[in-house]
Amino acid sequence: MGDVDYQHLSTLLWREQELLDLLLFKAEEKQYLILTGKTRWLPRIAHEIEVVLDQLRTLEVERAAATEAIAGRLGLGHNPSLRQLAEAAPAPWNDLYAKHHEALLVLVTGLRGLSETNRDLIEGGLAAIGDALNSVRAPSAGTYGATGRTDDRAHRAVTLDGAL
Repeated sequence: MGDVDYQHLSTLLWREQELLDLLLFKAEEKQYLILTGKTRWLPRIAHEIEVVLDQLRTLEVERAAATEAIAGRLGLGHNPSLRQLAEAAPAPWNDLYAKHHEALLVLVTGLRGLSETNRDLIEGGLAAIGDALNSVRAPSAGTYGATGRTDDRAHRAVTLDGAL
């Protein structure tokens, strides 16, 4: 029965790595769409990312339950980290859990970096759009002051005499 729990947790960790890898791919797709200006697809990729995140949340609950079962058997405290579990687990599970831990760290680090880059790109794009909108304001007709003349002289009408 003990090996079944260890195997089950390992299977869940493999699945988590697959989902994080898929999430990394989706984040790279999002970056490509942002960089190429193909913003029409951004809502779709955002939905696909949410689907993967939902799967990860569900998996996390199952992984926490499997981790608690093994932690109880190993005499570890409540909610141990994967690193703690790897240190306390018998061979060959200790080595396998340590490798899962390393792989998950690499994936999460990559996701954080890509997520920050994408956020910066989106914020930069929004700022550029705002600047562009501010620079193309429609010219104002101006208002009339107390003298009956327009106050805004930048858009003054000029009549040219063709005979000059």
